[in-house]
Amino acid sequence: MSVLTDDVTETNRRRPPWEERPHPVGLAAKGVILVIALLAILFPLWIVIMTSVSDVATINKTGGLVVWPEGFSLAAYRELLSGGQVARATFISICITLVGTVFSMVISVLVAYGLSRMGSLGHRSILMTLLVTMFFGGAGLIPSYLLIQTLGLMDTYGALILPMAVNVFNILVLRAFFMNVGQELMDSARIDGAGEFRILWQIVLPLSRAVLAVISLFYAVGYWGNYFAAFIYIQSQDRLPLQNVMEQIVIAGNRPQGMGQAIGTGQIPSISVQTAVMVMALLPVAILSPFVQKHFKKGMLIGAIKG
Repeated sequence: MSVLTDDVTETNRRRPPWEERPHPVGLAAKGVILVIALLAILFPLWIVIMTSVSDVATINKTGGLVVWPEGFSLAAYRELLSGGQVARATFISICITLVGTVFSMVISVLVAYGLSRMGSLGHRSILMTLLVTMFFGGAGLIPSYLLIQTLGLMDTYGALILPMAVNVFNILVLRAFFMNVGQELMDSARIDGAGEFRILWQIVLPLSRAVLAVISLFYAVGYWGNYFAAFIYIQSQDRLPLQNVMEQIVIAGNRPQGMGQAIGTGQIPSISVQTAVMVMALLPVAILSPFVQKHFKKGMLIGAIKG
């Protein structure tokens, strides 16, 4: 009996720190830190939103940014969406995001499914090539610029989609998830005469909705916030996406093209326009994230760990 007690005591003494039962003081400290971090993130966002929906009197009273609006006005949003550069840039960004995400997902799914089949042609060599590109990138800024220029993609939307159409990390996550789809289901489908594309469309993809949602969000956020590529490759003002127009309005202080006289005459404060553009740039990601959040644990952890 004493020997058993000594073994239990020795086991408890050797338990790693992360397996110990958390102390109430530690839990309270973590809660306080999380609340402070949450406020540090949400408070600036709150100020931006409140300033964008404040009227002229409130902004003049506070002298700029507004914490709590006394007067409510959507004049800045109506002015921006009524036409002109901002409305056009928003439409361009939405189109680039939708087309780019679909294009990237089609390529990534096909490549990942092919690499998930061990007997596929060139499986190992292609996989090794993709892995090498994750650690050694051969294309810098100048080679990329020369390549886009040689292909005739300067000042076109193809320059914003094609360079980031494929992400090796996303392909590897999809591949790992596809490898965990039941082989028995696919063998049964082959016995019934189904080809690889039918197996992918009717069996693999319906079982992979979680990881598909997560990877789609990754691609969509990348295309939506792709400021630098447009800054380098797009010269025409009427072809700029929303992120670049926002930079011109917020940082450079330029007046949006095609806007009415209300902005220039002070009927709509310039800071309301600037904050409204910032909210418009953040809104799509803020809307999509909660719908995809429930898939993150299943999509990323299962896809990354089990593979």
